[in-house]
Amino acid sequence: MARRKTASPAMAVRLQSVTKSYGSGDGRVIALDNVSLAVPAGTFTAVMGPSGSGKSTFLHCAAGLDRPTSGSVFLGDTDADLATMSENRLTELRRDRIGFVFQAFNLLDALNVRQNVTLPLRLAGRRTDRAHLADTLARVGLTDRARHLPSQLSGGQQQRVAIARALITKPDVVLADEPTGALDTVTARDILGLLRHTVDTAGQTIVMVTHDPVAASYADAVLFLADGRIVDTGAGYSADQIADRMTRLGARAA
Repeated sequence: MARRKTASPAMAVRLQSVTKSYGSGDGRVIALDNVSLAVPAGTFTAVMGPSGSGKSTFLHCAAGLDRPTSGSVFLGDTDADLATMSENRLTELRRDRIGFVFQAFNLLDALNVRQNVTLPLRLAGRRTDRAHLADTLARVGLTDRARHLPSQLSGGQQQRVAIARALITKPDVVLADEPTGALDTVTARDILGLLRHTVDTAGQTIVMVTHDPVAASYADAVLFLADGRIVDTGAGYSADQIADRMTRLGARAA
């Protein structure tokens, strides 16, 4: 059993000196290079960077989907290192304490909205709290779509289902990988507003990888990666300021 920490401020995710490399010798590629970061609970963080900067690797290591070559990853207020956990323990932790939202929605076509949302609970053998389910569906605006199949929903509604599914287990953190990449501009802003609202009203922690400066401007803090390293962080950026920073990072990577 992981020991609870009580003295330090609440952090949702902590990476300590995380390096992730692939291959060996002359073919070795360093995807993350000695990255250290602590994400406070109840905040919205956007992760940006040029193609190949390490964004996806960062998300995968933070989620325990990929083990770092060196360094440690901690979730919530425990001292249990994801990098050293068994696969069975990692599976349980991802299922119970991490929510995922992906660009492709990843819904099961044969299940209706209610069934897709509660799938993580069913896989964990946990009973569904009907009041919590109703509240979650209401929060994402799907109360009247609970019995609809994914094929009967718009793209924005399908992404709302994916968000509800990520929230249903009351996770320590929701990790979102380009959650608005497949949506039109208006729908994307609705989804970003929903994510922002979830942080502001429910104290949820969200870490979102995105290439879109407008999407990143909804976050409390923006983390910029280049060549596997954190090269800048900041808060209160406008979309134009983020776009300008990305342009300079892109020139550096070229």
